[in-house]
Amino acid sequence: MKEAATQLNLTEHTIRYYTDQGLVPSVQRDQNNRRLFDQSALNWLQGCHNLRLTGMSIENVKHYVDLCLQGASTIPERYQLIEEQYQNAQQQLKDVQTRIKYLKHKKQLYEDELKNAQTDVMNPDTWPVKTK
Repeated sequence: MKEAATQLNLTEHTIRYYTDQGLVPSVQRDQNNRRLFDQSALNWLQGCHNLRLTGMSIENVKHYVDLCLQGASTIPERYQLIEEQYQNAQQQLKDVQTRIKYLKHKKQLYEDELKNAQTDVMNPDTWPVKTK
């Protein structure tokens, strides 16, 4: 377990979690029930971890693994899972870009305020009260 964790730069906890979730179908166990990782198991761990890094849910990673085990006939369905994850990532990128744009604007306002007057126009408590 430690060797696999070191080799893949994962925590032992992550490896246990992935194997307990059934994401590493080739993992073997010895007579003391300790996990044994051959190259196939390491490949599954790395592949599943990469999918998790994209934000894919454990459920979808498990579905992806199950599809892989069924063979090449599932390539279209696996492609669809990747396409959906890609679209999710694109939306997240747009959301982050919107937040960065807002923060950049706000940062500039504060920089201008620091250079000029000390009226604290950025504080909502100092804004004029609007009446209807």
